[in-house]
Amino acid sequence: MRSDRIGFPLTRQQRDTPQGIELTYWLAGIEQAFAVQIPAQEAVFFVCQKDLETIQTLLQGLPDYYLKPLALKDLRARPVAGLYSRSLKTWRAARERLQLAGIAMMEEDIRPVDRYLTERFIFSGAQAVQTPQGLGLRAIPFRPKFRYVSLDIETRLHSQEVLSIALHTPDLEKVLLQGRISTLPYVEHCADEKALLLSLQAWIQHLDPDLIIGWNLIEFDLKVLLARAKKCGVTLRLGRDEQALRLELAESGRAFARLSGRVALDGIALLKSATWQFASFSLESVAQALLGRGKAIQVKQERGREIQRLYEEDPDALVAYNLEDTRLVSDIFAQTELIDFLIERSGLTGLPLDKMGGSAQAFDNLYLPSLHRSGYVAPEYASGLHTEQVPGGFVMESRPGLYQHILVLDFKSLYPSIIRTFLIDPLGLCLAEEGAEDPVPGFLGAQFARQGHLLPQLIERLWQARDEAKRQNKSALSQAIKIQMNACYGVLGSHLCRFFDQRLSASITLRGHQILTETADYLQDTLGYPVIYGDTDSVFVWLQQTLEAEEAEALGRSLAERLTQWWQARLLQQWGLNSALELEYEAHYERFLMPKMRHSEQGSKKRYAGLKVSASGQKHLVFKGLEQVRSDWTPLARQFQQTLFERVFTDQPWLEWLQETVMQLLSGESDALLIYQRRLRRPPEAYVKSRPPHVRAARCLNAYYQSQGWPLLTQGDSIGYLITLQGAEPAELRQSPIDYQHYLDKQLRPVADTLLPFLGTSFDECIQPQLSLF
Repeated sequence: MRSDRIGFPLTRQQRDTPQGIELTYWLAGIEQAFAVQIPAQEAVFFVCQKDLETIQTLLQGLPDYYLKPLALKDLRARPVAGLYSRSLKTWRAARERLQLAGIAMMEEDIRPVDRYLTERFIFSGAQAVQTPQGLGLRAIPFRPKFRYVSLDIETRLHSQEVLSIALHTPDLEKVLLQGRISTLPYVEHCADEKALLLSLQAWIQHLDPDLIIGWNLIEFDLKVLLARAKKCGVTLRLGRDEQALRLELAESGRAFARLSGRVALDGIALLKSATWQFASFSLESVAQALLGRGKAIQVKQERGREIQRLYEEDPDALVAYNLEDTRLVSDIFAQTELIDFLIERSGLTGLPLDKMGGSAQAFDNLYLPSLHRSGYVAPEYASGLHTEQVPGGFVMESRPGLYQHILVLDFKSLYPSIIRTFLIDPLGLCLAEEGAEDPVPGFLGAQFARQGHLLPQLIERLWQARDEAKRQNKSALSQAIKIQMNACYGVLGSHLCRFFDQRLSASITLRGHQILTETADYLQDTLGYPVIYGDTDSVFVWLQQTLEAEEAEALGRSLAERLTQWWQARLLQQWGLNSALELEYEAHYERFLMPKMRHSEQGSKKRYAGLKVSASGQKHLVFKGLEQVRSDWTPLARQFQQTLFERVFTDQPWLEWLQETVMQLLSGESDALLIYQRRLRRPPEAYVKSRPPHVRAARCLNAYYQSQGWPLLTQGDSIGYLITLQGAEPAELRQSPIDYQHYLDKQLRPVADTLLPFLGTSFDECIQPQLSLF
């Protein structure tokens, strides 16, 4: 086995040649990357055999294709044929003609360059081999060690002329600076912007990274570099074999970088894909949250002016600032194990490294090869039942109150376990319709075959792999598997998935409703523990007794085990099914508030607060769906809620503190805590029908910025504002008196009146003495 021909897929390309379709794969090898070109390939998709005569008529005059009846069926049991083409041009033209004629097509959107890998189960590693048909690839286990460079640019305030470019790797720090002299040893001086861009090109070719990482890398840095290269008459050859950088727009409007043999990764998109959450995804905010340090220049509007000033007056400070941004990105990637997550995700799903989201494609990659080997092809895109209303996760009616000692029991991966237990599967649905014996009933008329199904085994393999990843403390792999397991349900209920059928999604969600309801009934009617709330996969159990932390946890684990065994016995007896349902002890709340809906006596849904206690006795507050977790509330409201609930839950005096808080608000002592922060979902000028307060403040601030010649706030930017007696005003330009009554009514009162009625009082009753002083 030649180790120099083993690697991890980086990029993939396809093109027409006189010999057929040529597929090119760049792989990150043991020592260096290499390309494999596979010539003379064909594209294929599937059509119904009954339509062959019509298809031949429709495709008259089209070259380089042929039809071949196959021993395969679609999921409606219709025999199919393959439409093969030696040309991408013909493949696209055939699809367009058949679509216009309303001819059923299956898997017509799958690119040859993707199908080649998935049909050979090439996800994480590949070896170049000689086959009777010529050069090819085969799957082989391989874990790469990627070389990467972190890239960041600084530009002139108005023209976006590139002033400096910083590059950071584990072994190198370099800043390219044009038109100025710096004394720092890691600076390379360039005469002008064109020389700067050519120097960047030379450094990328020299460093030869597999990955280029950055922050808003594609939408800003690479876009600007391409635009400036065009203006300077430079072709920016950053790919391997000196291939030019290209940007392509997806249907979603998101840009993708095309770099032959290299992958451009944006830290923002990647963190979101890995389910990280931050109040803001700015580099400053994420770096402060993860690393405890941030950018040297904090405010966006000041940053542009300061960068230009530093360029003119203090080039050393500019290049140090530029370089620090690349260090921050490198450190964030390391801290969050983002590259490890990508390797695990790609190895698990076959998704390209730079594919963010892609749940439907990942499902295809995992499911289609096994479906084909079972004698079937995928259905027409999203052609399943779609006329019914399918509810989402079940949320029980809650019992409002202020409780002591609540246990939370949670079904481990409920939806995946339902798929495993009740054999929910697109192929299983088809086999049952074809007459499989003793099918398992689903919902909306669905039935599922007990044999021949695929998805339950796929979920079981993922489940076992996640358990093993947890045992080995492989957090990146565990997270990648969790995301994919949950996606297996999500895509079946989405029009973006070719297997969409409401019978599949309903058989999962409605079964979840049944399981949660019957679990609550068993706890209450048989075991004697009232359930005050349930949500999707969790039940909240009232112990009605006082227990120490260790005793409560032991009881929770005992109840979870007993319920798991009850479901195992019940499903085996009723349907002859092996249950994969497993309850776990999740949490013990020493004090717990289930609030009422506002202006109602009914209990809330997805809103609660509690004092969570660990087995060791450590306690901390948890807020779900309440103001504490909403970023658009003021710091005053969040601090008020945190302290009020903490005092009540721990039996500390709270009334005098509450009254003092109100006095501080009305006297102006809390002004620094009254700033709202809201993100602009659209440019301020795009709000036409409604102009909420943050938009009015943003427009006011933009008018000032425009008069100063500063960059304007736009979509995605955050605006800080206060409510004054004249309405919303930007915090940095406030001129009118603050409307303290607004903050009393809209920030403090809603927080207090979530809790105080359960103590026999209200916010107004508590603050009447203070209001009489103002």
